[in-house]
Amino acid sequence: MKVMKFGGTSVGSAERIKHVATLVEATEGKKFVVLSAVSGTTNVLVKITEHFRKNQVNEATIELAALKDSYQPLVDELFTSEDGKVKGYEIVDRYLGEIKKLITQPYYPQASKVIVVQGELISTNLFYTYLKEQGREVALVPAMDFMSLNQYGEPDMPVITERITGILKERKETTLVTQGFICRNISGGIDNLKRGGSDYSATLIGAAIQAEEVQIWTDIDGMHNNDPRVVEKTQPISKLSFEEAGELAYFGAKILHPNCIIPAQKNKVPVRIKNTMKPDAEGTLITSEQNPTAVKAIAAKDGITAIKIKSSRMIMAYGFMRKVFEVFEKYKTSIDMITTSEIAVSLTIDDPSHLSKIVEELKPYGTVEVDEQQTIICIVGDLVAEHKGVGREIFKALDEITLRMISYGGSRNNISILVDTKYKREALISLNDQLFDF
Repeated sequence: MKVMKFGGTSVGSAERIKHVATLVEATEGKKFVVLSAVSGTTNVLVKITEHFRKNQVNEATIELAALKDSYQPLVDELFTSEDGKVKGYEIVDRYLGEIKKLITQPYYPQASKVIVVQGELISTNLFYTYLKEQGREVALVPAMDFMSLNQYGEPDMPVITERITGILKERKETTLVTQGFICRNISGGIDNLKRGGSDYSATLIGAAIQAEEVQIWTDIDGMHNNDPRVVEKTQPISKLSFEEAGELAYFGAKILHPNCIIPAQKNKVPVRIKNTMKPDAEGTLITSEQNPTAVKAIAAKDGITAIKIKSSRMIMAYGFMRKVFEVFEKYKTSIDMITTSEIAVSLTIDDPSHLSKIVEELKPYGTVEVDEQQTIICIVGDLVAEHKGVGREIFKALDEITLRMISYGGSRNNISILVDTKYKREALISLNDQLFDF
């Protein structure tokens, strides 16, 4: 069985929904199809939620009416029969009607979670109804029937696996359709997976059913060896290991969230990234297999803040680092990179929301320096930190660029370098020219 996940742009119009249906039908065997909300819908629902929270009922109502109107041409074009069109309008009215009822009541936090998932409920019901109109063998499986969070707010894999296994025994249809992003929390309330959204849903399902493959259908030809928005000469990568894909996802490759890799990696379920608009393109296959190519790709992560704590008390002192890290733990702020010397420690964070408080609590330990607007550039490959000559090539490419920090050898799959964001473009292009032979 394969899991096929389609994002918002893939179901962004009637034409694209029909195309997705063709791709699903052309895939042999049993399929579990995971859909995001129609492109743009979730953003509007978030706006409605904000208006609702601020008691701006009129503004929320206007946004909701405009959203409803945007679905009319989609429904008209998607369905061929009058009965299909009626069912399509009923679906949009039903789920947006739930929001209309909610926003007339006093705001409560759970309501925002209910509102934001309506997009996925609409897209999956429209897709299911379209497939039924076309005479396809299909079942709609609500994500809230199996996707569950534990007491820590993380996916509860034993429960998910048990419930999906039961569903598969009951449903004999060739195609099962479900929502991405949506789940239930430990209390049974409607919730969402937040980080990674629908991609996370797909890999969790894939892990639970030990899928033959999880396919993430998007709008580009797989993961590229550099950022195509910055560098002109880039190429899709045909194969990556889970470790390499995880590094790239964490350090800036937007095509996947790093959380999405974890369930597939633990259960050794292959993940393939495909282009909806170019289905014949090879895409990127992510597996447990290692490929000996030294450098596979380069990624960049913006919005980084570097913090240096300099103190003579570090010399031969035990417990110093623990005290420093406890400050970041207190404010639930994760650290990306770290370098040390006898008298100083430099580290980076990507969440500056508690920066001023962190700096104040670090001052008793030494002089604190802060550099904002930094970028981590990550060079990823199989044993990249152990291949002879790779470091020389990297630093040759960056010869004219000031380097703030270097992390070399912390992972066998990556070398990370911190630069001022104003040098990001120059660094990516120079590395591309030096490391890749096109």
